Amino acid sequence: MKKIFFLSVALVALLIVSCHNNSSLIAHQDNSSNFDTMGLRKIIDEKNKQFAKAHVLRDTAFLNNIFTQEGRVLAPNSEMISGRSAISSINLEYVNYGINEARIETTKLYGCGDYLINEGNYFMSFGNKGIIDKGKFIYIWKKVGNDWKLDSDIWNSSLPATPTK
Repeated sequence: MKKIFFLSVALVALLIVSCHNNSSLIAHQDNSSNFDTMGLRKIIDEKNKQFAKAHVLRDTAFLNNIFTQEGRVLAPNSEMISGRSAISSINLEYVNYGINEARIETTKLYGCGDYLINEGNYFMSFGNKGIIDKGKFIYIWKKVGNDWKLDSDIWNSSLPATPTK
Protein backbone atom coordinates (compact mmCIF):
# COMPACT_ATOMS: atom_id res chain seq x y z
CA MET A 1 0.00 0.00 0.00
CA LYS A 2 2.83 2.41 0.88
CA LYS A 3 4.55 1.54 -2.39
CA ILE A 4 1.47 2.52 -4.42
CA PHE A 5 1.06 5.74 -2.46
CA PHE A 6 4.67 6.79 -2.99
CA LEU A 7 4.50 5.83 -6.67
CA SER A 8 1.40 8.01 -7.09
CA VAL A 9 2.98 10.95 -5.26
CA ALA A 10 6.15 10.62 -7.35
CA LEU A 11 4.14 10.56 -10.59
CA VAL A 12 2.17 13.67 -9.64
CA ALA A 13 5.35 15.46 -8.49
CA LEU A 14 7.13 14.60 -11.75
CA LEU A 15 4.22 15.92 -13.77
CA ILE A 16 4.12 19.16 -11.75
CA VAL A 17 7.88 19.70 -12.04
CA SER A 18 7.89 19.03 -15.79
CA CYS A 19 4.97 21.41 -16.28
CA HIS A 20 6.62 24.06 -14.14
CA ASN A 21 9.82 23.79 -16.17
CA ASN A 22 7.76 24.42 -19.32
CA SER A 23 6.19 27.49 -17.67
CA SER A 24 2.70 26.36 -18.64
CA LEU A 25 1.41 25.06 -15.30
CA ILE A 26 -2.23 25.92 -14.77
CA ALA A 27 -4.52 25.95 -11.79
CA HIS A 28 -8.26 26.28 -11.78
CA GLN A 29 -7.95 30.02 -11.02
CA ASP A 30 -5.18 30.77 -13.56
CA ASN A 31 -6.42 32.52 -16.68
CA SER A 32 -2.99 33.68 -17.91
CA SER A 33 -1.74 30.43 -19.45
CA ASN A 34 -2.14 29.10 -22.98
CA PHE A 35 -4.67 26.61 -21.59
CA ASP A 36 -8.36 27.42 -21.79
CA THR A 37 -8.78 26.71 -18.09
CA MET A 38 -12.49 27.41 -17.95
CA GLY A 39 -13.13 25.36 -21.09
CA LEU A 40 -11.09 22.44 -19.76
CA ARG A 41 -12.89 22.63 -16.42
CA LYS A 42 -16.24 22.37 -18.21
CA ILE A 43 -15.02 19.38 -20.23
CA ILE A 44 -13.64 17.55 -17.19
CA ASP A 45 -16.70 18.34 -15.05
CA GLU A 46 -18.90 16.88 -17.80
CA LYS A 47 -16.66 13.78 -18.07
CA ASN A 48 -16.87 13.32 -14.29
CA LYS A 49 -20.67 13.64 -14.42
CA GLN A 50 -20.82 10.99 -17.18
CA PHE A 51 -18.37 8.77 -15.27
CA ALA A 52 -20.55 8.89 -12.13
CA LYS A 53 -23.75 8.30 -14.13
CA ALA A 54 -22.18 5.32 -15.94
CA HIS A 55 -21.55 3.64 -12.57
CA VAL A 56 -25.22 3.97 -11.62
CA LEU A 57 -26.40 2.81 -15.07
CA ARG A 58 -23.87 -0.06 -15.03
CA ASP A 59 -22.57 1.18 -18.38
CA THR A 60 -19.34 -0.81 -18.49
CA ALA A 61 -18.72 0.10 -22.15
CA PHE A 62 -18.48 3.77 -21.17
CA LEU A 63 -16.47 2.98 -18.02
CA ASN A 64 -13.95 0.93 -19.99
CA ASN A 65 -13.58 3.40 -22.86
CA ILE A 66 -13.09 6.48 -20.70
CA PHE A 67 -9.62 5.08 -19.88
CA THR A 68 -6.54 5.23 -22.08
CA GLN A 69 -5.32 1.89 -23.46
CA GLU A 70 -2.54 1.84 -20.85
CA GLY A 71 -4.68 3.37 -18.05
CA ARG A 72 -4.14 2.51 -14.39
CA VAL A 73 -6.51 2.07 -11.47
CA LEU A 74 -5.09 2.37 -7.97
CA ALA A 75 -8.04 1.21 -5.90
CA PRO A 76 -7.96 1.04 -2.11
CA ASN A 77 -6.77 -2.21 -0.56
CA SER A 78 -5.61 -3.77 -3.83
CA GLU A 79 -2.72 -3.89 -6.24
CA MET A 80 -2.44 -1.45 -9.13
CA ILE A 81 -4.39 -2.53 -12.21
CA SER A 82 -2.96 -1.60 -15.61
CA GLY A 83 -4.45 -1.67 -19.09
CA ARG A 84 -7.98 -1.35 -20.38
CA SER A 85 -8.57 -5.12 -20.38
CA ALA A 86 -7.76 -5.45 -16.67
CA ILE A 87 -9.73 -2.29 -15.91
CA SER A 88 -12.79 -3.78 -17.61
CA SER A 89 -12.74 -6.62 -15.08
CA ILE A 90 -12.69 -4.28 -12.09
CA ASN A 91 -15.39 -2.08 -13.66
CA LEU A 92 -17.67 -5.10 -13.94
CA GLU A 93 -16.96 -5.98 -10.31
CA TYR A 94 -17.76 -2.45 -9.11
CA VAL A 95 -21.02 -2.05 -11.04
CA ASN A 96 -22.16 -5.43 -9.70
CA TYR A 97 -22.11 -3.90 -6.21
CA GLY A 98 -25.23 -2.07 -7.38
CA ILE A 99 -24.23 1.58 -7.18
CA ASN A 100 -27.41 3.57 -6.51
CA GLU A 101 -25.95 7.06 -6.48
CA ALA A 102 -22.59 8.54 -7.41
CA ARG A 103 -21.32 12.12 -7.40
CA ILE A 104 -17.90 13.49 -8.31
CA GLU A 105 -16.83 17.01 -7.38
CA THR A 106 -13.67 18.68 -8.68
CA THR A 107 -11.85 20.82 -6.12
CA LYS A 108 -8.73 21.50 -8.18
CA LEU A 109 -7.71 21.12 -11.83
CA TYR A 110 -4.21 21.80 -13.14
CA GLY A 111 -1.71 20.48 -15.65
CA CYS A 112 0.10 21.20 -18.87
CA GLY A 113 0.41 19.93 -22.41
CA ASP A 114 -1.56 16.74 -22.81
CA TYR A 115 -2.08 16.05 -19.07
CA LEU A 116 -4.48 17.36 -16.46
CA ILE A 117 -4.59 16.52 -12.78
CA ASN A 118 -8.08 16.50 -11.32
CA GLU A 119 -8.42 16.46 -7.52
CA GLY A 120 -11.71 16.21 -5.75
CA ASN A 121 -14.27 14.41 -3.63
CA TYR A 122 -16.71 11.61 -4.35
CA PHE A 123 -19.88 10.28 -2.78
CA MET A 124 -21.65 7.01 -3.52
CA SER A 125 -24.24 4.69 -2.14
CA PHE A 126 -24.47 1.06 -3.15
CA GLY A 127 -26.04 -2.30 -2.41
CA ASN A 128 -29.45 -3.25 -1.08
CA LYS A 129 -28.74 -1.57 2.24
CA GLY A 130 -27.63 1.72 0.65
CA ILE A 131 -24.15 1.60 2.12
CA ILE A 132 -22.53 5.02 1.83
CA ASP A 133 -18.94 5.86 0.99
CA LYS A 134 -17.36 9.23 0.52
CA GLY A 135 -13.77 10.16 -0.03
CA LYS A 136 -11.23 11.87 -2.22
CA PHE A 137 -9.63 11.13 -5.56
CA ILE A 138 -6.93 12.13 -8.00
CA TYR A 139 -7.52 11.53 -11.69
CA ILE A 140 -4.81 12.06 -14.26
CA TRP A 141 -6.39 12.89 -17.61
CA LYS A 142 -4.45 12.46 -20.85
CA LYS A 143 -5.35 14.06 -24.16
CA VAL A 144 -5.73 11.32 -26.78
CA GLY A 145 -6.49 12.79 -30.19
CA ASN A 146 -9.19 15.39 -29.53
CA ASP A 147 -10.52 13.68 -26.41
CA TRP A 148 -9.53 13.56 -22.74
CA LYS A 149 -9.18 10.04 -21.30
CA LEU A 150 -8.49 8.83 -17.77
CA ASP A 151 -4.88 7.67 -17.54
CA SER A 152 -4.76 7.13 -13.76
CA ASP A 153 -7.53 6.84 -11.19
CA ILE A 154 -6.72 6.73 -7.49
CA TRP A 155 -9.21 7.14 -4.67
CA ASN A 156 -9.72 6.33 -1.03
CA SER A 157 -12.47 6.65 1.52
CA SER A 158 -12.62 9.40 4.07
CA LEU A 159 -14.69 7.22 6.39
CA PRO A 160 -13.04 5.40 9.30
CA ALA A 161 -11.84 1.89 8.53
CA THR A 162 -14.17 -0.86 9.69
CA PRO A 163 -12.40 -3.08 12.24
CA THR A 164 -12.00 -6.71 11.29
CA LYS A 165 -13.35 -9.36 13.64
